[in-house]
Amino acid sequence: MSQAVLEKLKARFGAAILQTHSDFGDDTALVEAAEWKAIGKFLREEPSLDFDLPVDLCGVDYPRRTPRMEVVLHLYSVSKRHRIRLKTRVGDEDMDGAELDSLVSIWPGLNWLEREVYDMSGVRFRGHPDLRRILMYPEFEGHPLQKTYPADRTQPLVPYRTEEEAGVPLHKIEPFGPDEGMPFGRRGAPRVTPAIDEEGPNAKPAQEN
Repeated sequence: MSQAVLEKLKARFGAAILQTHSDFGDDTALVEAAEWKAIGKFLREEPSLDFDLPVDLCGVDYPRRTPRMEVVLHLYSVSKRHRIRLKTRVGDEDMDGAELDSLVSIWPGLNWLEREVYDMSGVRFRGHPDLRRILMYPEFEGHPLQKTYPADRTQPLVPYRTEEEAGVPLHKIEPFGPDEGMPFGRRGAPRVTPAIDEEGPNAKPAQEN
């Protein structure tokens, strides 16, 4: 069924579908970056496709290739039970031009995933409602998943920020209570300690009250 999705993409977008393959059962389309959002909208809104679940989004760095950064989107249709992998490529060797239209207006669940790709790989998503780092702190320099990022690089230390300085809520989490932070199977279960009575080592353990 996913092979039929590839055929529909080629029929609808023509030369914007640069390459397709089904290696190892993964039906994949490499598409023009300029058509990224239009193709995403088609996959979501076409009734016969109905890709309603964005599974994953990531960036893969090929520093010796231009365009350098490959952005990979995995989609699944719950109703049709088919899946597809969508790829596009952006950015020169210095990551200039590494930009894509945001797909958050099509799949709101991509909000944090686009932020992660921006944070880790350096791809900017035009039209994203809140494009800022999500794993690294704001002063972090560079993007850790770029293959040119030095493994031994040190980052600047920054002073503690108040909520006003950070511009976002800094909710502090209270320390765990005595019955929190435990595996569910053990929560509330009585503690058992071994006991040895006059009958020897085969005695039954005693329970603490």
